[in-house]
Amino acid sequence: MNLKAKSFALRKDILNMIYKAKTGHIGGDFSVCDIINVLYNAEMNISPDKFGKGNHDHFILSKGHSVEALYSVLCDRGFFPKEDIDSFSQFGSKYIGHPNNKINGIEMNSGSLGHGLSVAVGMAIAEKKNLSESRVYVVMGDGELAEGSVWEGVMLGGHYTLDNLCAIVDRNRLQISGGTEDVMKQDNQSERWASFGWNTVTVNGNDIDSLTDAFKRARECKGKPSVIIAETVKGYGVSFMENKSAWHHKVPTQEEYNLAMKELSAKEAAANE
Repeated sequence: MNLKAKSFALRKDILNMIYKAKTGHIGGDFSVCDIINVLYNAEMNISPDKFGKGNHDHFILSKGHSVEALYSVLCDRGFFPKEDIDSFSQFGSKYIGHPNNKINGIEMNSGSLGHGLSVAVGMAIAEKKNLSESRVYVVMGDGELAEGSVWEGVMLGGHYTLDNLCAIVDRNRLQISGGTEDVMKQDNQSERWASFGWNTVTVNGNDIDSLTDAFKRARECKGKPSVIIAETVKGYGVSFMENKSAWHHKVPTQEEYNLAMKELSAKEAAANE
């Protein structure tokens, strides 16, 4: 499977979803898209037929406002038909603007920032007690790390040496109100997590090969949980959206939609060559 090309195809699906619904967090969707793509298509032991039946890996999107990226991947994997997300953010639809566990493939209603890691820690402890080989993955935004409950979860994960737990930080350095370092300075993320007993891996979070290697390194680490600091670009894939906090939550105009679709289609074609 050509995951590089797939990432751009998924971004086209996200763009269509947001443009049609006239709402969505496109900047964060595009920064985290490669991470979720690699997780579901190369890393996690999960599929529509296994979901909810035990003996599979678990995923929590703690930065739940980037749900469009998750919907696009779940749909591509066959968790639900493509026409289902035509109703995204429409009145009465279960495909709302944050993960909803009434949807096949989603285990936790998320989006209240700072909660996902603590739930993931509990799930990892439960899998350990069940002597299961299933792993737990949780994706957080770097702006979310200003929440104190995140660090309670980090402390607990390190204390219980949860080597079946992998956290991923979408380190795009932007949030709705500007740069993360201006809102709440974060210094060296790797040093912070390591001080709580975590194995840390820092990679280019928009590079498929780097992410694939990072997840392999996390899986092979024993005796401590792992965190992947994924250095990403907000709005990645569309030049006029990249590194612009204004695209945290913004709907493209018709002209912007056409330009973005043209860029993404060209990059998808190049990745397929």
